[in-house]
Amino acid sequence: MTVVSDFKTGAAENEAAPSPYRQFTAAEWGKLRKDTPLPLSEAELEELKGFGERISLDEVSEIYLPLSRLINLYVLETQELYRVTSDFLGRAQAKVPYIIGIAGSVAVGKSTSARIMRTLLARWPNHPKVDLITTDGFLYPNQVLEERDLMGRKGFPESFDARRLIRFLSDVKAGERHVKAPVYSHFSYDILPDEFIDVDQPDILIVEGLNVLQPWKPADGEDPQPFVSDFFDFSIYLDADEASIRRWYIERFLSLRSTSFSDPDAYFHRFARLSDDEAVATADGIWTSINLANLRKNILPTRQRAQAILRKGEDHRIREVQLRKL
Repeated sequence: MTVVSDFKTGAAENEAAPSPYRQFTAAEWGKLRKDTPLPLSEAELEELKGFGERISLDEVSEIYLPLSRLINLYVLETQELYRVTSDFLGRAQAKVPYIIGIAGSVAVGKSTSARIMRTLLARWPNHPKVDLITTDGFLYPNQVLEERDLMGRKGFPESFDARRLIRFLSDVKAGERHVKAPVYSHFSYDILPDEFIDVDQPDILIVEGLNVLQPWKPADGEDPQPFVSDFFDFSIYLDADEASIRRWYIERFLSLRSTSFSDPDAYFHRFARLSDDEAVATADGIWTSINLANLRKNILPTRQRAQAILRKGEDHRIREVQLRKL
């Protein structure tokens, strides 16, 4: 394929053990941007950052710009494939979005990465319409989670309406128009019943969530269904050491006491007046009992299913990129 020849690299592969991935340092990966200009300003990046996120234009240029260039080449190949298929069949085929999945732990930076990729990809001329949804919108409402005794496992696979998510992706991939995605509020910690994201035949759809790379496991008596990742054309996993993610989670929790938690209407308002020691203990308890357990059991085991793994260092900066061999 032309993608391979257009994206050659001389980066050394890991010779310690066979791997399905090519490994790059951030500096090696950054060279693959070639002469692609960075279509993003400092002010725009500030708007794209998640709460407490630390990311610079240098990192965007070094990591995300080459990644957007690679995905752009993949999208071009896919668009050409549809053109050839239409010529073969003698009729135009329905527009089918290119779908990208972004997975990883809570507090690892998925949302910021997804927003940056959306912005960069939308500025390539051949696919200007890029939509983004998060799978949080497909969580069951709190009332359902309480009825099923799942509030303490929110974010685990069983807390999501997998059938609804798969129906949504199936409709999008079939080229349907005005497909509705539900919306989740981190402020109220629940689904917003009357709000939806309208996905209307985008060129690219980015799907960000904790468990998007996990195979769906049918309960007894249920027929097998497609996996969420079956609908992905490309997938990314945001990775970091457990200790680093724990620290980032606690730091974010501490900062939220004086921001969103301080609003009396916020779901977590009860945490706003905790002392530093109490807040650290509370955050650590939530991290260990819910987020770490989910990471180890459900999220981390799916890492090797991704086409690209972005590995962060202790400073939250991406230090290594792994790209699956074709």
